[in-house]
Amino acid sequence: MLFRFKHTVFILYSLSLCFTATSQSNLPDRQAGYTLRQALQTARENNLVLKTEQFNIGIAQADVTTAKLFTNPTFNFNYMNVAAKKYAEPKSNLYSAINNQYAFQLGKSFQVAGQRRYSIETANKNVAFFKKNYTEIERNLFSEVAAKWLEVWTVQKQLDIIQIAKSNIHSLVITNQNRYKNQVITQTDLFRTELLSKQYAIQYKTALQEVTNRQNELKFLLGVQEDIKVDTADNFLFTMPQSIDSLLTQSLQNRSDILTTKSMIDVSNSNIKLQKSLAFPQPELGFFYNPQNAVPYWGIYAAINLPFFNRNQGEIKKSHLLKQQAEQHLFTIQNQLQTELTNGYASYRLQQQNIENFKSVWEQSQTILDNVKYAYLKGGTTIIDFLEAQRSWLETQQQYYEALQQYRQSYIQLLYTTGLINQLAK
Repeated sequence: MLFRFKHTVFILYSLSLCFTATSQSNLPDRQAGYTLRQALQTARENNLVLKTEQFNIGIAQADVTTAKLFTNPTFNFNYMNVAAKKYAEPKSNLYSAINNQYAFQLGKSFQVAGQRRYSIETANKNVAFFKKNYTEIERNLFSEVAAKWLEVWTVQKQLDIIQIAKSNIHSLVITNQNRYKNQVITQTDLFRTELLSKQYAIQYKTALQEVTNRQNELKFLLGVQEDIKVDTADNFLFTMPQSIDSLLTQSLQNRSDILTTKSMIDVSNSNIKLQKSLAFPQPELGFFYNPQNAVPYWGIYAAINLPFFNRNQGEIKKSHLLKQQAEQHLFTIQNQLQTELTNGYASYRLQQQNIENFKSVWEQSQTILDNVKYAYLKGGTTIIDFLEAQRSWLETQQQYYEALQQYRQSYIQLLYTTGLINQLAK
């Protein structure tokens, strides 16, 4: 019975750990740093540019409220009095009711030909447009954040490489100092080792400052205040479709700038109908009360603008041109997308092959350095051979991570081109 109780408690405890880990999976580990996905998610929540752009959606929604409002009634008051005593009625006061007239007038204009309906429709389409445009702004920002994240990843990797080289040479300096005291090596061998150690120390300080600078730039894009670093172990790459045709089809359907332009065409269509309806004048109807020389009158009135000159021709023409402009922009984007996707996918595949080919060179450089270092410490080779192997190792390491950066950069560019980068931030 006791065993069953302990077993049950263990299961519940394990489940609680699983739920806790799941709920915190989107939060950056302070020790490991930000993964690319976490960086994009943080930018989506905190970036200052996005916070500014969010107001455009609210502004567009306010236009919907305005479009739904009815026109206000109009109230007029007129007063007339005889100009001089000689014109007044005999034996009457100049300002008595028999010598003046006044009128109260209350009226209201009416929207005709679907003017209110098309105003609301156009305003709603504008809201949809600004939401799509906000997604496009996110896509551009995510591309910038991803590129900056990759820059930080690269300089951190470069710093790690220099740190390894610096530590290796430092330990060799200590060894050679003892070997020089024991007259095993010459002073020249010791100086050469110390010189390379000093060079690596300078490179390390420069690389460290570069890391700090790139981290500060990334911190601004993320909209956070605390010090940050990126998770250098993050392998954010997922399998790309092997068919470029499927990528093109998906991009044409889902890329945010294409959806934004299509939304702009919808706005233009509604605006054309609105501008055509505004060619019709808005009639005004009302009634009045008009006492004249102490005799009361009342009546109704109607007023309308006569569209002899202004029939909204300019705005109607402009609305058609705006639609044509949006359609031309859509055609341009779709053609540009095919070129960008073809080039981006080819670069991605090329960089992928380069990484595969570079791995053997990277492994060989490490093997050569280990063998030459062992031979040097055993007296089997000269300091020149070891220093050359050390420099070759560092150059190979740096070239490998530069190639890896280009590969990941081509991958990010492909995500941006296809619009998949927005999905990575969810």
